[in-house]
Amino acid sequence: MHSSAVLLIEFGSIILGLGLLGRFAARFQFSPIPLYLLAGLAFGEGGLLPLGASEEFVAIGAEIGVILLLLMLGLEYTASDLVSNLKAHYPSGLVDCALNALPGAAAALLLGWGPVAAVVLAGVTWISSSGVIAKVLGDLGRVGNRETPVILSVLVLEDLAMAVYLPIVTALVAGVGFAAGSVTLAIALGVAGLVLFAAVRYGRVISRFVSSDDPEKLLLVVLGLTILVAGVAQQLQVSAAVGAFLVGIALSGEVAEGAHTLLSPLRDLFAAVFFVFFGLHTDPASIPPVLLPALALAVVTAATKIATGYWAARRAGISVRGRWRAGGALVARGEFSIVIAGLAVTAGIEPSLGPLATAYVLILVVVGPLTARYTEPLASWWTRRRGTPQSPARPPAEVRAGSRVGD
Repeated sequence: MHSSAVLLIEFGSIILGLGLLGRFAARFQFSPIPLYLLAGLAFGEGGLLPLGASEEFVAIGAEIGVILLLLMLGLEYTASDLVSNLKAHYPSGLVDCALNALPGAAAALLLGWGPVAAVVLAGVTWISSSGVIAKVLGDLGRVGNRETPVILSVLVLEDLAMAVYLPIVTALVAGVGFAAGSVTLAIALGVAGLVLFAAVRYGRVISRFVSSDDPEKLLLVVLGLTILVAGVAQQLQVSAAVGAFLVGIALSGEVAEGAHTLLSPLRDLFAAVFFVFFGLHTDPASIPPVLLPALALAVVTAATKIATGYWAARRAGISVRGRWRAGGALVARGEFSIVIAGLAVTAGIEPSLGPLATAYVLILVVVGPLTARYTEPLASWWTRRRGTPQSPARPPAEVRAGSRVGD
């Protein structure tokens, strides 16, 4: 059979399969990410039916998926939002980093993987899944709760940290020296600062330049600009993902809303391809040996995320029940953890890192929605059983106008 025909058959089967898996996940109200990863495991190296002709095409689609994930994340925030969140909630971000990155780094060192793998695994365990958490909050009807701005602030700070963290990881896995790594980080920070400054000062001008009443032209300009900037960023050894994230931040107002609407289907398509691609490069036989460490790490970092959310909500004056809800909502890991692990897998840093990250994400992307739903009821039950009265909430530091209490 002609190679192009095989490619079309294989890629069409992948897309069709992903669509069916997505419908299955939606029916039972859980994230489709673990199903996408399992699909990649089934059709990758050592799987049931390895794919050959479409692998290179899927790899390009996966790279576009990462770019679109970060672009759409940047579109959610304005530069002024990011600056205000950084000023108001940076202590919560520091606690989040300390409680959740250190277990990953310690696990890598205990497993004898070395300092580079430790930095990578620290990022895998640190960053929560914004996509999964946003969907869970919507499904549970908690978007208007008082603790929700606290949850979003923690996620925003993690996203900001990615602009610094990803260039560091990119330099480390590439094996560049200290001087070259310092230059890469300096370029990343300089570009990030320049884009934030331009977005705050000239955001309306940039948005006006990109804006168009024709959806087709708006889609082409935003997508083309994003991929161009991502490519330039990668050429400078910063990170294509960071470049896409900064483009999203620079756009605001109606342009951001229009681009979000137009690009959402593309984001969903290529993000699904990305998760499949990661699974394709993970041998299923390599997961059982790391399943126990992945499970232990999942248990530890689920507890530290709950502690992070509880502390951040307490600092904002949220009631005890809201604190537990905030902690439970932050547990899920997903797209960022896989993106970070993917950098190390591509560079061949540690063969077991990819399987461990896959198992870890599979566990927490399933457990995350459960902790979001049941952490607060279980904590309330335990409190009643012990006969300990719940402390009243202080007036919250920041409550959105018109938000409901949620208790």
